[in-house]
Amino acid sequence: MLFIRDSLPQDIPEIAAIYAHWVTHGLASFELAPPEEAEMAARRDAVLAGGYPHMVAVAGAGTVLGYAYASAYRTRPAYRFTVENSVYVAPGAGRGGVGRALLSALITRCTAQDFRLMVAVIGDSGNAASIALHARAGFAHAGLLPAIGWKHGRWVDSVLMTRALGPGAETPPAD
Repeated sequence: MLFIRDSLPQDIPEIAAIYAHWVTHGLASFELAPPEEAEMAARRDAVLAGGYPHMVAVAGAGTVLGYAYASAYRTRPAYRFTVENSVYVAPGAGRGGVGRALLSALITRCTAQDFRLMVAVIGDSGNAASIALHARAGFAHAGLLPAIGWKHGRWVDSVLMTRALGPGAETPPAD
């Protein structure tokens, strides 16, 4: 059984381990070295201090199988109704609905907070799993940044996908 809840400080070791795997072995993150637990805790604190959600997917036994959060897409004030999402699933837990459950919960939470657009910046145009996950959640392809990063001895693209939240751009936000 899978349960989605807000992350807690005690989740940081598992969150850090999940992220470290993908930094070391994948292209979803453009970081080159995995951050220490203290840095991951500080990042979580910054997300929460900004008023954004930070959640985990937990198995029945209490094991963290993934995490997701939203953050500011850009810091300029005009972007304040746009969020960027991040979703990471533990190695071996893919294709079990963890990413889908996390992204769905994140969309719901951000919509309730009156954000109007969610942006996915997907590392590697070959990341078919993440692209498909976002497409199934209603994201549309918005662009490609070719060869924008250098990691693991090669140039890596970023795929941009967007999804309207709530009324999207149909009405002005309550400011």
